[in-house]
Amino acid sequence: MVKAIVGANWGDEGKGKITDMMAENSDIVVRFQGGANAGHTIVNHYGKFALHTLPSGVFYDHITSIIGNGVALNIPKLFEEYNEVVSKGVPAPKLLVSDRAQIVMPYHILFDKYEEERLGGKSFGSTKSGIAPFYSDKYAKIGFQVQELFDEQGLKEKLERVAQTKNVLLENLYHKPLLDVGELFDTLMEYKKMVEPYVCDTSLFLWNALKEGKTVLLEGQLGSLKDPDHGIYPMVTSSSTLAAYGAIGAGVPPYEIKEIVTVVKAYSSAVGAGAFVSEIFGDEADELRRRGGDGGEYGATTGRPRRMGWFDCVATKYGCRMQGTTDVAFTVLDVLGYLDKIPVCVGYEIDGKVTTDFPTTRLLERAKPVIEVLDGWKCDIRGIKNYEELPENCRRYIEFAEKHIGFPITMISNGPSREDIIYRESPLKK
Repeated sequence: MVKAIVGANWGDEGKGKITDMMAENSDIVVRFQGGANAGHTIVNHYGKFALHTLPSGVFYDHITSIIGNGVALNIPKLFEEYNEVVSKGVPAPKLLVSDRAQIVMPYHILFDKYEEERLGGKSFGSTKSGIAPFYSDKYAKIGFQVQELFDEQGLKEKLERVAQTKNVLLENLYHKPLLDVGELFDTLMEYKKMVEPYVCDTSLFLWNALKEGKTVLLEGQLGSLKDPDHGIYPMVTSSSTLAAYGAIGAGVPPYEIKEIVTVVKAYSSAVGAGAFVSEIFGDEADELRRRGGDGGEYGATTGRPRRMGWFDCVATKYGCRMQGTTDVAFTVLDVLGYLDKIPVCVGYEIDGKVTTDFPTTRLLERAKPVIEVLDGWKCDIRGIKNYEELPENCRRYIEFAEKHIGFPITMISNGPSREDIIYRESPLKK
């Protein structure tokens, strides 16, 4: 059986914690898309970790962690993370890397940086991890799969061809130093040494595991609104963030995905540029950012302060619909305990008309939030294990959010560690 854990919004919803928690009853965790451009923050008895490429199941010794074919694989970053996790006392994770995963090349990171510099004020707010150039090359069919590291002659010839086109851009558009094919080849041979013990046909491994009745978790990066097709294009990421892509990015049959847990924050936050209707600013945003997450709302990859906003019912309803949500995990609810009144965005006003349906970017940029204000609960809810024990106004907030998004909230996270979770029977759960 396959379960997917994905985000409903702009990313940063707390997927790492939910994966870490659900991994306990799973056999395999797969990262199926994206690269080291976003991170999952996890707090457990080993300490606090920001994972960027490693799947969030690495803290259990019974889990096999897989880097799927859909991942933008930065090989040195992966092993830097692997070594860091082990150095903090975590048993060496069982890791497999797809022979079809594509490699983030050193020049992808350079091109990402150069292009953001060139665009100046019109930049996309990239994390400069090489992701857009990587996916551009993948679909232009000049990328490098892991399996190509094992054909040295073919690799040299392809590097020569690719470097020719890259050097034209470096010389004439960016005015930067040219690529040296010999250096690139030597770097890739270093990558090969690192990754060789872990490489296999992960799709076949998963096929056989599913035939044996194993449970597989697919771990997504970012959220619905960063999807290149269905998100706030062009301020999106370069790989699909939807659960449906999990079948492709992991190499499993789509009919095997039975549960889609969509992670939703009890307020909104975003890293990077793009329309963000419920965004707040100034002292109000600073206070929420300071109290948010575990140690504040700052990007796990960049350390950038996240943009903050109130819970957005319109964006979340859309994000859950696009994911095919079976269960909502509602996170960081405990953070809101300091507020007397909690604003919620329940609609968008666009050109004088109110809608509760999420529009395309062109209209989104003109949208103004329609706000309803709920009473706060003014106390700390950490440590509560049963839904009925939550303060009445806290339960009202959850039920208000559920009614407006139309998907069952069955898990409520009320603290950073994997034990801080409340299970709930939702009237929407069929």
